[in-house]
Amino acid sequence: MRTPRQRVDLRLFWRDQAGAVLVETTVMMALMLIVLLGSIDFLSLLYQWNAATKAVQLGARIAAVSNPVAAGLNNLSIAVVNAALAPPGAAMPFFEVRCDGATERCVCTGVCLGVGGYDAAAMNAVVFGRGSSSCGDASSSYAAGMCDVFDRIRAANVVISYTQTGLGYAGRPGGPAPTITVEIQNLPFQFFFLGGLLRFRTIAIPALRTSISAEDLSSSAPIM
Repeated sequence: MRTPRQRVDLRLFWRDQAGAVLVETTVMMALMLIVLLGSIDFLSLLYQWNAATKAVQLGARIAAVSNPVAAGLNNLSIAVVNAALAPPGAAMPFFEVRCDGATERCVCTGVCLGVGGYDAAAMNAVVFGRGSSSCGDASSSYAAGMCDVFDRIRAANVVISYTQTGLGYAGRPGGPAPTITVEIQNLPFQFFFLGGLLRFRTIAIPALRTSISAEDLSSSAPIM
């Protein structure tokens, strides 16, 4: 049983406010630090999103004037005529070829005469730039690849689709003129301070894609 003196000491302890300012300051500084570091991460995320968007746009532009990742695609137009599927100058039959850098496979639906496998060199030309196998070594805008804009992009993060959308014609010497769509996949945001909180490190960059009409489908194209 507490003595009267002990009861008085306990009441004084609960009423004692010495050090309260230090406790409040510590709590507020912790909250302000989280807000500050979170703001830095948020601005970094905006940069990553914007850089990834620009990289996808550049990838589509490169793919339009480079060898197709779907080997043999640039011969499909002639193959259609040779197989008597369409007379010269007629509309190209429908086809869609989707090349996934993660699986290193190209899957074709529709008319796919002569369309072969996955061309890793052609994918690298889009991702790393012409004549390069690494990031950050582009000597000019002509030689730049997707990862020169956003250095975390690799071939496994890129999907390129070639879709017949009414352009070109059967027997076209330069091959078909599909619509090319470049998109990124499986690329998470990079958190510098908040990665360990609430599973932030698993948040993926939203699907980004850009479409453009094919031009030469050949790496011998003189300019971009």
